[in-house]
Amino acid sequence: SEVLERPVLGAWQSLLDYLRADMAHLAIERVRVLFLNNRNVLIRDETMWEGSVDESAIYVREIMRRALDCHATALIIVHNHPSGDPAPSQQDIRLTKELIEAGRHMRIAVHDHVIIGAKGHSSLRALGLI
Repeated sequence: SEVLERPVLGAWQSLLDYLRADMAHLAIERVRVLFLNNRNVLIRDETMWEGSVDESAIYVREIMRRALDCHATALIIVHNHPSGDPAPSQQDIRLTKELIEAGRHMRIAVHDHVIIGAKGHSSLRALGLI
């Protein structure tokens, strides 16, 4: 409730608490996307894919299509690492760069890619990778 109807980036700790409660201890990878409007207020929070214990398919095309369907102007992608270690993989970094490039052409900002694990979280923006 703290995340709804408020700018997501202004309620960052509440958002992280919400995501950790939902995803930190899952046995499989789950990918969700937070779609935001031009004031960074949450439009939709959608689970887009679920995978195995160490991977999940993520399709840039489907994320951007859904962002357009929702009339989103920004997004935050989130997934968990069932291993508990929230450190980004090279594949996570590559995917983020592909999303940013695709979004640039459609004027959809990628604010962050957050990885949730039982041992904490990683923000690719905070790590300087965005």
